[in-house]
Amino acid sequence: MANHDAASALDHARQLLRVLPLVDGHNDLPWVIHSDSAAQKSVKRYDLARPHPETDTDIPRLKEGMLSAQFWAAFVPTLAEQPGRMTLELIDIIRQLPEAYPETFIFADSASDITRAKRLGKIASFMTVEGGVGLENSLSPLRIWQAAGVRLMTLCHNETLDWVDSATDAPRHGGLTKFGEAVVLELNRLGIIVDLAHTAPSVMHRVLDISRAPVLFSHNNAFALCDHPRNAPDDVLDRIRAKKSVIMATFIPDFINQASRDWSRPLKDNFGKSSFLVSHEEAVALHTERNGPQPRASLKQLCQHIEYLTSRTGLNHIGIGSDYYGGATPDGLEDVSKFPYLIAELILRGWSEAAIEKIASANFVRLFKAVERTGRALATVEPPRTGRVEDYDGV
Repeated sequence: MANHDAASALDHARQLLRVLPLVDGHNDLPWVIHSDSAAQKSVKRYDLARPHPETDTDIPRLKEGMLSAQFWAAFVPTLAEQPGRMTLELIDIIRQLPEAYPETFIFADSASDITRAKRLGKIASFMTVEGGVGLENSLSPLRIWQAAGVRLMTLCHNETLDWVDSATDAPRHGGLTKFGEAVVLELNRLGIIVDLAHTAPSVMHRVLDISRAPVLFSHNNAFALCDHPRNAPDDVLDRIRAKKSVIMATFIPDFINQASRDWSRPLKDNFGKSSFLVSHEEAVALHTERNGPQPRASLKQLCQHIEYLTSRTGLNHIGIGSDYYGGATPDGLEDVSKFPYLIAELILRGWSEAAIEKIASANFVRLFKAVERTGRALATVEPPRTGRVEDYDGV
């Protein structure tokens, strides 16, 4: 669309988002609340209705960001004690959101809830589990999580598990074990979206081989533009179209800007990760003193990733997965109020309204409905998969 300046593009973006649903595939607010000692795992006590300038997500800014659906992550660190219990605590926090603020959120567990929330002027609140450590090497929790409303699962986080290799840890399995394959197939049967963010490329390829439904990359960028191991390589991107899958561009600075990635490399291990359970403030301060401040990532650089991803996958396979978590953000995308600015930048780059509709929600909704259809069909012909990792892998 020609003849837009920044102000008119932002006006146009907001006009579009009054009509189009906007879906964000990943936000770690539940972990922020879980970690807040004063909140004591209570959404009401955290008081999400007031501004939280110390982080990036609260109700006032969610409304300003014009979201129609948010996928909240029940993220559990791999090294956490009692990860099964912690996963349930995070799921409970997500379930509290529409209970505590029914005027803002609706409990959501189907693709149709996205349009329902838009019609009601509310935000569809979806549950995801980020990291299979909470399974504790058993298939049974999958069905309990699904019954609680979980509709997306990220197979692992920053560490390799007993059945799946992480992108940011030493590989142990060459991808997925037999138990890992059973997890994927059971997620298909349950109608839960399989999310390959955080997995090693070997896992990505294997899941693209075996999944009976489209899969999601809920917060990844392009490895070709920034060589963080969490980004998707070209040979994976080139398979997304055939699988009718979706990759959601993410806002993490180290996944956007190669200079930011290079600056932070000495602070991380050989696989690009640092632990959520360890503070690196002193190390960061010393590194900054010696090397200057970390280069900033920007909204414009994120759009370069979006356009590169689109060039590899086509317009029907792109979405938005911010990964707001209370940490570093790019210039122009400081918090959840800034989603319209992303749409405005795409307008300035010549994206049509039809293309913006696809990245805002249409591509993801199509994938979600396909996963639901697959689950309904498989549930009529397949019994539940049961057992533990040792029953499949003999360990």
